[in-house]
Amino acid sequence: MRHLQHLIDGRAFASTDPETRPVVDPATEEVVAHIPVGSAEDVDAAVRSAVRAQPGWAALDLAERLLLLARVADAVEKEAADLARLENLEMGKPVPLAEQFIAGGVAGWRQSLERARRYSFVTDVTVPGEPGRTIVDRRPLGVVGLIIPWNFTVTSILSSLAPLLASGNTVVLKPSEKSPLSAARFAELLDLPPGVVNLVHGDARAGRPLASHDDVALLHFTGSVEAGRSVGVAAAARLKRSVLELGGNDPVIVDADVDVAATAAAVAFSSFVNSGQICTSSERVYVHRAVADEFVAALVAAAGDYPLNADRNGSGLGPLVDGAQRDLVHAHVRDAVALGATVRCGGELPEGPGFGYPATVLTGLTPEMRVMREETFGPLAPVVVVDSFDEAVELANGTGFGLAATVYTRDPGHQRRAADVRAGIVWINAWQQTGAEATYEPWGLSGVGADGADAAFDAATRPVTVHLTDAG
Repeated sequence: MRHLQHLIDGRAFASTDPETRPVVDPATEEVVAHIPVGSAEDVDAAVRSAVRAQPGWAALDLAERLLLLARVADAVEKEAADLARLENLEMGKPVPLAEQFIAGGVAGWRQSLERARRYSFVTDVTVPGEPGRTIVDRRPLGVVGLIIPWNFTVTSILSSLAPLLASGNTVVLKPSEKSPLSAARFAELLDLPPGVVNLVHGDARAGRPLASHDDVALLHFTGSVEAGRSVGVAAAARLKRSVLELGGNDPVIVDADVDVAATAAAVAFSSFVNSGQICTSSERVYVHRAVADEFVAALVAAAGDYPLNADRNGSGLGPLVDGAQRDLVHAHVRDAVALGATVRCGGELPEGPGFGYPATVLTGLTPEMRVMREETFGPLAPVVVVDSFDEAVELANGTGFGLAATVYTRDPGHQRRAADVRAGIVWINAWQQTGAEATYEPWGLSGVGADGADAAFDAATRPVTVHLTDAG
């Protein structure tokens, strides 16, 4: 039984609040660790440490910072198997899947360091013929509060942290109270000057004071809409910057001209992988009537490739993160059935310990059903039959969310029309296939603030213009 502590100023730090909360293995429902609930005093100590460390960190030559950060990638890569095991223990992700995503996070970290070498931290923007010389200097913001979600702890840290640190900021990291084990291990691997990255455990009793701390210049948050609103309001009240990636109810459009079997397999993967606990999971599937019957049959067959799997090293579905999340998923299914939907497979609570839920395909959906209006975050594939591509686009835009969307079509005109789906990212014919230069900003309830490529460095820095006029 582990009792985790904060990591502040390079050392373990006991909370000022003795209250703790359990960390539960969702496969067995057994308590595997305890963490402090956190307090404003804990957060203040972490922020003060980051404030002290920031000038020295920013003063390092960029090449020296990047060398230290490159060693982080090496350390995480070496310990990837242990980190994957901890992610499995805290939120149920199968170990091979966790290893795959951690490897992707390490690759992304290294790409960010390469981008930092090319990024224009200082740019001469002098226009010929104008008097004097104008320089734009992009300087670090200072201290960043980084609040990450429970579904991809290590990968989320890697993708967000690299641009922040490379730009000269220091960071106070707060992992989700549901998945702190892998974050704690990650923090132990950091061989950086004390205070450059501080880790504070806890629930909202740590998150709220971090979001409202006067010395935090940027709030970088990934999580639910409700919590994101609170973070955004706290940042706005202090005129601080925030980058918020929130929930999604991401649509898929399946056109009449697709390879039905291949598309059904792809939609099954994007709906069921990680038990549907991905912000960009496919949650609403709009299928052209011409291929609907064949597609549904193929999707139900493909769901059979995602069995509930008690083997932590297996390739099936792990459990949902906790009982509350499973209850929400099942409530969405029950609501849909009560309003006339049909369960084609799955949809039943399994016996035994753990929070597993089967891969589920629903048909006969209507817009008022919760599963069509809210984020489910579970292994559900609700299918709606449409009569045209235009109808599918209209229905896809029928919620307030707009994180990502996927469109399967061979029609060049429909491929152009795919950009009309309101989302930060629109994938055509391949889910989650995005180039290194991609930049996106969520739409509507799904968040605010651009990210990716140079935008991640823009968000981590503040442009200062220096104009030099020659002395007379």
